[in-house]
Amino acid sequence: MSIFRSKVVLGLSAVGTLAGCAALLKDCMQGARFERKDVRADGKVVIVTGSNTGIGKETVMGLANRGAHVYMACRDMAKCEEARQDIVLETKNPNVYCRECDLSSLQSVRKFVQQFKTEQNRLDVLINNAGVMRCPRSLTAEGIELQLGVNHMGHFLLTNLLLDLLKLSAPSRIVVLSSIAHTRGKINAEDLNSTKKYDSAEAYEQSKLANVLFTRELAKRLEGTGVTVNAVHPGIVDTELMRHMGLFNSWFSSLLIKPFVWPFLKSPISGAQTSLYAALDPSLEKVSGQYFSDCAPKDVAEQAKDDKLAKWLWAVSEKWTGTLTGTAAVS
Repeated sequence: MSIFRSKVVLGLSAVGTLAGCAALLKDCMQGARFERKDVRADGKVVIVTGSNTGIGKETVMGLANRGAHVYMACRDMAKCEEARQDIVLETKNPNVYCRECDLSSLQSVRKFVQQFKTEQNRLDVLINNAGVMRCPRSLTAEGIELQLGVNHMGHFLLTNLLLDLLKLSAPSRIVVLSSIAHTRGKINAEDLNSTKKYDSAEAYEQSKLANVLFTRELAKRLEGTGVTVNAVHPGIVDTELMRHMGLFNSWFSSLLIKPFVWPFLKSPISGAQTSLYAALDPSLEKVSGQYFSDCAPKDVAEQAKDDKLAKWLWAVSEKWTGTLTGTAAVS
């Protein structure tokens, strides 16, 4: 019996050691943090899209802790209000607001901006955080493939409709959440809407490349205005964004695969750090058109440096979102 007990103790000790090693490894994988506790955002007006959960919620938490007035632009108002109450309770900052904004509906985006402008006459920071990832093929209200529609087109319209306030509030900033997935991305000019062929991974990568191309082109258009725009890669973060990936949500993976992947995933609060850095760090006041990861500049993929492609995508985005005419036209 004593031998059996010894083996049990050794087994439990080994399990405990493995768990400890996994926890230590996870801590090491969390990346850089925005440590500037002295940087405040008192009175600054900020919009964060998709902020009722994950990276977005933690971004709002960080901003509210620094005194910002934050508008949570979300699709689900019940979840948004629940998150808002958590944030207000934690930060003691009452200036956190829920406003409906469904990026899969251009009409909803326009309605959000219209309401926002009746409440505020300034905007210091816009954080385009919301996104969908590797979902089954579906379309936005205007018939745009959902990943391209939410991750790029909805934010394209939102940003352009808010540029007047951002310019009036200069120096001001725009932060665009992209991903390292942009390095695998390709803009399919012959089938941008994935009508002929749909691959969820390729569509996601295309949308993330679109984010970087949009950032770089917008930076050029904003030169001299005092408004900067930068893209960020938050890291591989354990959030609801992964809900459509079989690797992370199947019964088999939950038992055999996810435990091995878990130590390499960032927590949402760690994923929010580069967004906070790009939104608030004083050293970036005049930095624009760049791409950051772990609170440091990183080079982008070669296809993201294609200025001709960026201009083409901008023109198509204007047409599809009706930015100039107010009437969307997808073709």
